[in-house]
Amino acid sequence: MNWRIWLKGLFAAIVSSAANSISVLIADPHHFNPSVAGGFKNLGVVALVSAIVGAALYLKQSPVPK
Repeated sequence: MNWRIWLKGLFAAIVSSAANSISVLIADPHHFNPSVAGGFKNLGVVALVSAIVGAALYLKQSPVPK
């Protein structure tokens, strides 16, 4: 397995998962809207946790190459 391909896949999983966190703006705009006080921080936490989960799922599917 090529490290470059593996890292691109990991990066794609992280970015995709973090981008999906934007859906919380639709679900609860009062708490996650960046224009509301504390909303940007809340949205950032959701994006970070989502990115960690995406990375973990990618690592489960494609472990670190030897």
